[in-house]
Amino acid sequence: MRRKRRTHSAEFKAKVALAAIQGDLTLAELVKKFDVHANQVSAWKKQLLSGAPDVFGKGAKKQESAEETIQELHAKIGQLTMENDFLERGLERIHGPRGKKW
Repeated sequence: MRRKRRTHSAEFKAKVALAAIQGDLTLAELVKKFDVHANQVSAWKKQLLSGAPDVFGKGAKKQESAEETIQELHAKIGQLTMENDFLERGLERIHGPRGKKW
């Protein structure tokens, strides 16, 4: 019988990957301890090692840049919404309510 598919939290994945990197336990011991497949342990370890430089480098800057971009986009959405409403009211004055066809 197959086990129901599980989803693991980011904290759990990090804990398993760090334990794999430390090398205190063998892969078989990690599998038994955390009850995950060996391929999954290896994948999380590889993912942690490949993403580690971002923690100290560009990753932090990307986060700040993303927040600035989001603020700019929210401002643009607000501006476009106001322009849309203004133009819609102008068209209603000229052609009547939206229900009528032009």
